[in-house]
Amino acid sequence: MNQNEAKKAAAEAALKYLVPGEVLGVGTGSTVNFFIDALAPHRHDIAGAVSSSEASSARLKAIGIPVLDANSAGPLSIYVDGADESDHQLNLIKGGGAALTREKIVAEAARQFICIADESKLVPVLGRFPLPVEVIPMARSLVARKLVTLGGAPTWREGVVTDNGNWILDVHGLSITDPVSTETLINQIPGVVTVGLFAHRKADVLLLGGPQGVRRLTRA
Repeated sequence: MNQNEAKKAAAEAALKYLVPGEVLGVGTGSTVNFFIDALAPHRHDIAGAVSSSEASSARLKAIGIPVLDANSAGPLSIYVDGADESDHQLNLIKGGGAALTREKIVAEAARQFICIADESKLVPVLGRFPLPVEVIPMARSLVARKLVTLGGAPTWREGVVTDNGNWILDVHGLSITDPVSTETLINQIPGVVTVGLFAHRKADVLLLGGPQGVRRLTRA
């Protein structure tokens, strides 16, 4: 099973969590694209979706699923999204696709967060994948200096503008042993919109595709 096959298997395994007649949240990225494609045969059972990116919204509309505004949708049944890294406690690093702020909003609105990934994303300690931080443009240098004092090596993801009109700093060299505290600390830096640590709102279920099929991890 190659990586795309593993992603597809994890995405299809998430279909069992669909709640017919309810609105769901949908994330962003290559694994989520497999999930959206798998939703097509079930579109008549889905009241609508709240999406974390313009790209996912377009893909949902293309298969006939109504895309709703988060302000009018109310609580969501589930949120299905991928991750750049997960530890065994289901703390996540997200934001490789620059949609971290909207992803965090939609995750918070959902009763259950189903994370789908290939098994290479499971790590003992978060931080091998550079930690994305969305920043207001005028604060880029200030935030970068603050991140250096935390032991990170931030780089500006030049040429990338988020759907919110902001910029991304990718922080290299961190070993995130206390994800909750690290998330809180970085979010308090003036100019930070949000950090791509999902620890206060971690995943409830992690579905990992691999050579042996799909493995399911749940929160303790």
